[in-house]
Amino acid sequence: MNIFISNLTYAITDGDLNDLFGEYGEVSSAKVIMDRETRKSRGFGFVEMSDDELAKKAIEDLDRAEYDGRIINVKEASPRPERAGGNRGGNRGGGRRF
Repeated sequence: MNIFISNLTYAITDGDLNDLFGEYGEVSSAKVIMDRETRKSRGFGFVEMSDDELAKKAIEDLDRAEYDGRIINVKEASPRPERAGGNRGGNRGGGRRF
């Protein structure tokens, strides 16, 4: 199960998320989302846990809990929406137009 966590402090690391959710079971991955330009946390992240029941328990216990001085929001992540056309790069030019 993929879990979305928001309202994180900007100092939190992937390891911090791994430790927090690791108390509930095995964490497959933990990732704080970083801004591409500033390389600073965007204040949210994702944790993936292989056991859905343990993941649900973590969500139940940690949603609206205080962590590092902030009230965090924890919920099951929604599937990522498909992008139109499936082309991630868009039209970047380079071709001749007539």
